[in-house]
Amino acid sequence: MYLRSLTSSAQPLPFRGGLGEAKARSAGPRAAKSALSAAPPPPTGLQVMVAGRVPTGGGLSSSAAIVCSSSLAILGAHGITLTKGEVAEFTAKAERYVGVTSGGMDQAISIMGRQGIAQHVEFNPVRATEVVLPANSCFIIANSLTVRNKAEGAEGRYNLRVVECRLASAVLAALLGQSKEASIGFTTLKEVEPLAEAQYGGEKKGDATNAGVAAVHALLHEEPYDNAEIEGLLGKSVESLFTGDASAGRVLAKFNTFKLRQRAAHVFAEKQRVLDFEAMCNEKEKDSSPEETLKQLSALMDASQASCRDLYECSSVELDTLVTCAKGCGALGSRLTGAGWGGCTVSLIKEEDVDTFISKVKEIYYKPLIEQGRVTEEELGGTIFASPPASGGGVVKMKF
Repeated sequence: MYLRSLTSSAQPLPFRGGLGEAKARSAGPRAAKSALSAAPPPPTGLQVMVAGRVPTGGGLSSSAAIVCSSSLAILGAHGITLTKGEVAEFTAKAERYVGVTSGGMDQAISIMGRQGIAQHVEFNPVRATEVVLPANSCFIIANSLTVRNKAEGAEGRYNLRVVECRLASAVLAALLGQSKEASIGFTTLKEVEPLAEAQYGGEKKGDATNAGVAAVHALLHEEPYDNAEIEGLLGKSVESLFTGDASAGRVLAKFNTFKLRQRAAHVFAEKQRVLDFEAMCNEKEKDSSPEETLKQLSALMDASQASCRDLYECSSVELDTLVTCAKGCGALGSRLTGAGWGGCTVSLIKEEDVDTFISKVKEIYYKPLIEQGRVTEEELGGTIFASPPASGGGVVKMKF
């Protein structure tokens, strides 16, 4: 099978393993191919034109966009109908073809999004709950103009965090009373939550004081854990916990110390912030005014950015600068979006302040970059813009 561009200068792209530099572009077709493998339909030819405005490496799900759209195109060409959940499930696995241990959030919202409605995405199984954003609120996307491709250097950033969270899950399970043998079966922090609730569930609920965070603060030390300490707690070598996982293997070949407390504290607190954000938006009988609700939501966004910067360490100098700029220009709350280490920020503002806010950020953050030749005035429309919730991917059949 070949993917052929309709432009005259492009060469056909073979669709097979070992694509090297082309594997990122082939992830979507490979995902669709895996979904069709159980009951292969008759071969169908495709001529594909790809167009888009999502900046690559900007933290705006550009890779998920190509994975999901190409998967839907191939399924549509074969006349195969799947549920949104099924498509979200198999497209989430596709980014692993490019060496990134993706969690699936980008793919899920790319498929399950709804016009004008935010979504709270959950997994196992993948599902989405509608979240009604406050009236008079608007999100502004701003690109820091620093590109971070998740697949490039992932073993030192994105995939390292996955390994650290996996190790934190097993170590926490052991410290919460599980046997060494049982502890190595805990692979996600979500699986550890019931253990934390049983011992620390009496703690006050809230962003930084839920049971998971309380357990982390009580049981995990600040200093990084080395292989020897982890192996002593679990009774097995760190490498053996990731047998068959090539991405983790590349991480372990480079790193032998891991910040378990910081990563786990971020994940547990971030989950609570998501739940609090949803509850504040969907609460039927609110005691607070819309103005107060916006302030509360903004505080959650600011806390999230601080945690991303200080605990998960996935921010960057440019992102921190842009967030500070946004706050100074009138944003109620602001944080990085996407995997981090570059890309975009998302800021919450009032609708009536959109034009003023964008003008101020252009003057303070982007004007020096224009003078440096890193962006042009004409390109700013796609660099900072309002972004209301939109519909997810779909197939439009046209007759000519």
